[in-house]
Amino acid sequence: SLKGVISQQLLPRADGQGRVAAVEVLVNTPAVSNMIREGNEHQLYTAMQTGRAAGMQTMDSSLAYLALRGVITKEDALARSVNKSEVERALR
Repeated sequence: SLKGVISQQLLPRADGQGRVAAVEVLVNTPAVSNMIREGNEHQLYTAMQTGRAAGMQTMDSSLAYLALRGVITKEDALARSVNKSEVERALR
């Protein structure tokens, strides 16, 4: 059975020293399993946003985290984001 899904994007480091992975994590919690079973896949993004305690994170939160720490540029974070307004808000 499904345990989780991990997606990554490799982005250039702000210091020019290679690449770094921005990572999205979806853990198959009982709530996530129920969403999938009932055909409510559109709710999975919200589950990732609120599932930090279970180890979940969205790609946008990973991009914002890396940009806030100067690992990647803010421009790269915004260019690769799913929800630009969420990333912009996090970068303020």
